[in-house]
Amino acid sequence: MIVKLDTATIHHITLFEDITKAKVKDCIEQEEKIVFVVNEGELGLAIGKESRNLKMLKSILKKNIDVIEYSDDPAQFIKNIFHNYKVKEVRLSEERTEVVIDPTDKARAIGKSGRNLRVAREIAQRHHGIQSMVIR
Repeated sequence: MIVKLDTATIHHITLFEDITKAKVKDCIEQEEKIVFVVNEGELGLAIGKESRNLKMLKSILKKNIDVIEYSDDPAQFIKNIFHNYKVKEVRLSEERTEVVIDPTDKARAIGKSGRNLRVAREIAQRHHGIQSMVIR
């Protein structure tokens, strides 16, 4: 799948890479946050010691920053997308992907008006062709 990036997104990626030295595979901007997908093995580099890189980016961009580590394995990638929540299991099938999350984290994982789930679906579709995703 070919993803077209606008100039603002390219600017965010360039700034992110300059500050963190981690390579960005993808970037999605929402109203309140920007989500960066970094190459496998570069999550620590992206975050920085004591989250310095994220704090600096948040200060510059005036938005919350979320970083997801890419994985060639679709199930692991889904777990990485939901890294802030207690993922118990990921079930992949041709019809849909089910993400089983601890009930205490389920509402936060879905997000207000389904915002977090929509971003997760978009990222999973862009990188692994996953069309449908539900949280259980």
